[in-house]
Amino acid sequence: VYNATKFAVRALTEAMRIDLLGTGVRVTSIDPGMAETEFSSVRFKGDETRAKGVYAGMQPLSADDIAEAILWSLDRPAHVNVQEILLMPTDQASARDVFRK
Repeated sequence: VYNATKFAVRALTEAMRIDLLGTGVRVTSIDPGMAETEFSSVRFKGDETRAKGVYAGMQPLSADDIAEAILWSLDRPAHVNVQEILLMPTDQASARDVFRK
């Protein structure tokens, strides 16, 4: 279900960008990599030791990092649309490739 919802969000974003073409409305997709949120706590049903283990040995993104990217995209001139931002911690190269110290 997780992957299907990610695909649905991408499809919706691309469709909105096409449907809103010419209106001046900008549509941006921001895809963060590993970010320290409550997601892992929920995933592991409140087991904080397991949740923190997800980020062990690496520095994940913070909510502030993602917010800064959002603000940056909004601060572009009106004629500029940032189509998408793929935001990763420097310790992460892909969904499965993470460097841990």
